[in-house]
Amino acid sequence: MPVAFRLPLQVFFEREARHPRKVFLVQPVGNGEVQALSWGDVGHQARCAAHWLRARELPQGSHIALISKNCAHWIIADLAIWMAGHVSVPLYPNLTADSVAHVLTHSEAALALIGKLDDWPAMAPGIPAGVPTISLPLCPEGAFDFSWADLQACSPIQDNPEPVASALATIVYTSGTTGLPKGVMQTFGALGFAATRGTELFGLGEGDRLLSYLPLCHVAERMFVELASIYTGQTVFFAESLETFLADLRRARPTALFGVPRIWTKFQLGVYAKIPEKRLDTLLRLPFIGKRVGHKVLAGLGLDALRIALSGAAPVPEALLRWYQRLGLDVLEVYGMTESCGYSHVCSPGAQKLGWIGLPCPGVEVRIDPSGEVQVRSGATMLGYFKDPQKTAETLTEDGYLRTGDKGEQDADGRLRLTGRLKEIFKTSKGKYVAPAPIENRLAEHARIEQVCVVGEGLGAPVGLCVLSAGNDDRRALGSGLERWLEQVNTALDKHERVRQLVVVKDSWAVENGFLTPTLKIKRSVIEATYGPQLQAWSERAETVLWQD
Repeated sequence: MPVAFRLPLQVFFEREARHPRKVFLVQPVGNGEVQALSWGDVGHQARCAAHWLRARELPQGSHIALISKNCAHWIIADLAIWMAGHVSVPLYPNLTADSVAHVLTHSEAALALIGKLDDWPAMAPGIPAGVPTISLPLCPEGAFDFSWADLQACSPIQDNPEPVASALATIVYTSGTTGLPKGVMQTFGALGFAATRGTELFGLGEGDRLLSYLPLCHVAERMFVELASIYTGQTVFFAESLETFLADLRRARPTALFGVPRIWTKFQLGVYAKIPEKRLDTLLRLPFIGKRVGHKVLAGLGLDALRIALSGAAPVPEALLRWYQRLGLDVLEVYGMTESCGYSHVCSPGAQKLGWIGLPCPGVEVRIDPSGEVQVRSGATMLGYFKDPQKTAETLTEDGYLRTGDKGEQDADGRLRLTGRLKEIFKTSKGKYVAPAPIENRLAEHARIEQVCVVGEGLGAPVGLCVLSAGNDDRRALGSGLERWLEQVNTALDKHERVRQLVVVKDSWAVENGFLTPTLKIKRSVIEATYGPQLQAWSERAETVLWQD
């Protein structure tokens, strides 16, 4: 019997009618000031914008791009696009002009809504000729064809359009870890299936608060913030900038927060910047006092009200999870892909098993194929990739399972553990296969290793390329510490997996220079191409820790 679920606009209209004056979105507008928008305010603005979009007389189901950092009007614009009968195509707010041009051209975008951005002049040349632009509030300076005020001058639509479950809702472009971004097509039914079931897992409701700071165009933030807030009635606070992030966090005092591992590590490093690691560890071990200290640390971060703390997009080092547990906070891992609306596996409160992600979400079927690949099937599975039937056929099995590309295993209770990416596995010159991701996760537990990439195709043994976080350490002392750390990590690895040496590279790996995807994942192909010519020579050096000078 099919699982019952409700569709996004249907749920939004119910909330708009039930409590129009309740605050929905809280947007910083500068100088410490915020603008609070109620469900009624959001509905009114979305309805006015939908009227304007309908008046363009575009073909039903036209694709409309949304280019903006997280802000209240990102969500309002998305709702307006859906109310007008169209499909939203969100773009990352830090793309190059070439990437903007590729996505807008490939998606056949008819319009582009431009919102809050840090470097619009660098992106603007990517807007194809003939694609009109509409400026949202908080947009950068520039010449736009229409403004949000033009849209708000229209009267609000009076009907409550409810697209059918099978209608296309959005095309979400992947971040391009392994090549050009692919356009994942998701229906209203897939979004509704994931949002209905996902929000039931944690018991969140109208009294809860979220902070939105990861890109809303990414499936995780889209589901955990935009869709989850609509389905549960939570209030969404937005972060203004990196500089104000801590103040934004303290203002929101979220009761639920989704983060990637690097965010949880940044919080930890921020704490250590104020209180030395050894001193904090000593205090946390003290009876009675330790619990108060942990709560005080969380309060200083604005995390003292957290009931649900989630981490996804990459495995979390077990040592980091234990550190948060000592503070009194369980950070739960979740697993999903853009192709499954981010809905696949979750670690339930009170059922955490370190090293394992958790059980399949309700309505998700899982199997491990003979190659070790994790395959999942549910009502949240994508239709396919836009204009790419070949890639779709490669990714979806004939019986509807999604090939995740992740290797994994299940325990007796059905919990999932990932053991690497199929396409990332390399073979050393000794003919041994190595999965780099689990090794990288262990190396990254060192407080000073900011990013790491383990390579070794054709080498005698793997080599770890790493970028260190800023610090005033003496190079010799830091090098000795890294040597000891590598020795410790290697003792837990099979002989053929052991890392020959760590190379501390001088480059910064960032989105802007192409080393990271917009979701802050390393681009292995770029890293291997950049350092490939030097790898053989490095691997023949005697030093365990090398510094690229």
